Amino acid sequence: MAQTPSKDYRRRERERRKADKRRAREEAKAEKLAAEKAAAELAAEEAAKQAAAELEAQLEAEFEAELQAEIDAEKKSE
Repeated sequence: MAQTPSKDYRRRERERRKADKRRAREEAKAEKLAAEKAAAELAAEEAAKQAAAELEAQLEAEFEAELQAEIDAEKKSE
């Protein structure tokens, strides 16, 4: 005669499966949040690089304009 699992055993197995599913959902949620955080950090880093490049370009343009103004002033004074 075959033995059937006890009700306690089945209950524990059902609770274990539920706990495993809950743990898997929590891990997936944590991984998703970590990925979003990494993406946000990367976007912020890229934005900072872009801002620095724009500032550098602006400074370079101002320098070129001042240099050209000095050259034009020298030509007029001659």
